[in-house]
Amino acid sequence: MSIEIPALPEGYSTRRVEKGDYHKGYLKVLSGLTTVGEVSEELFSGTIDKWDTFKDIYQCLVVLNAEGLVVGTGNIIIEQKIIHGCSKVGHIEDISIDEEQQGKKLGLILIRSLLKIGKESGCYKVILDCDSKNTGFYEKCGLKLAGIEMEYRP
Repeated sequence: MSIEIPALPEGYSTRRVEKGDYHKGYLKVLSGLTTVGEVSEELFSGTIDKWDTFKDIYQCLVVLNAEGLVVGTGNIIIEQKIIHGCSKVGHIEDISIDEEQQGKKLGLILIRSLLKIGKESGCYKVILDCDSKNTGFYEKCGLKLAGIEMEYRP
């Protein structure tokens, strides 16, 4: 099954998170999801270094607006399993779109981009946890309710 990713609005782009995103609104966007806490530039850079060391495991995307500011983010963590013939499972985490940017399909684009990464990484499924109020959105993105998790099987 192919994963259809709609086009971004004009001037918007997606890419892997970078250290410089600390000054481009990354933490502000993430704070729309949950409490971020005190994150210095040094801590942020150290985390990005860890993610960059294990690029095949940690894949964090950002959505940038035409001004180059971060307006969305999401991660997929690729877990190597022993079960299912030593296959992999993708875990989608920390999906957040700036409140002023919602309604532009950025969340849909971000989720489908992460699903595509999971598929291309050989995951037999991609899962996420969410509040029950958000299940409708994730179903529109191609996931389905599966017990207490959302799952996509490519």
